[in-house]
Amino acid sequence: MSRFETSKFVRNSTLMNQECLIDACQKLNWKYSINADELLITDIGVKQSFGGEFAIKVKGNQVIYNTYYLGNAKEYVAKLQSMYNGLNIEYSKTMIINEFKKNGFAFKSNDKFVPNEIEKLSFYMVGRSKDKNEAEPIGQIKITILDDATVVSDSNYLPDDVNKLAHEAMDNIDLYFSSNRVMTKKDVPLKYRDKIAQSKISQIQHLKNK
Repeated sequence: MSRFETSKFVRNSTLMNQECLIDACQKLNWKYSINADELLITDIGVKQSFGGEFAIKVKGNQVIYNTYYLGNAKEYVAKLQSMYNGLNIEYSKTMIINEFKKNGFAFKSNDKFVPNEIEKLSFYMVGRSKDKNEAEPIGQIKITILDDATVVSDSNYLPDDVNKLAHEAMDNIDLYFSSNRVMTKKDVPLKYRDKIAQSKISQIQHLKNK
């Protein structure tokens, strides 16, 4: 269920999206090559020979640093991570919007949002129920993207069909991010409790009848 909950998509810092990483390398003027599913970064702008090997390698989404030649690689890791995170925030926004749009949602800006050191972007994805008997057909989910590209979603009441589509979108986002989605339930206001309870009963009955 996606309604009346807050979800946090916690990203694995050792994983990097190759497309976003290539963009980061280009902006840093670092040289790279691609071999099958491996991205090899061979020149990071320092006067250092890597003996024909890589400085940084990304196999799939897993990042490997050549500590033999780089020694303490923290400086270069931090530089790459900083550039990557900034780009990844925009990549994450695009991916989230596209995934929700696939499920019939529309983008809505958050005009009241003011970025800070932790929270960098915020917007809403809005869905409309096709149930003609639904008293509150519009449901929206607030999306906030943090400085490390962690995504936080927050929702209140969502109609049954909108809730189902939101759940599908979030499952796909979780898969794309290779993240650990942590869901926290919110208190359901009294006016919605009977409606939510009836919805659960209907869902159980539907499963039994399959």
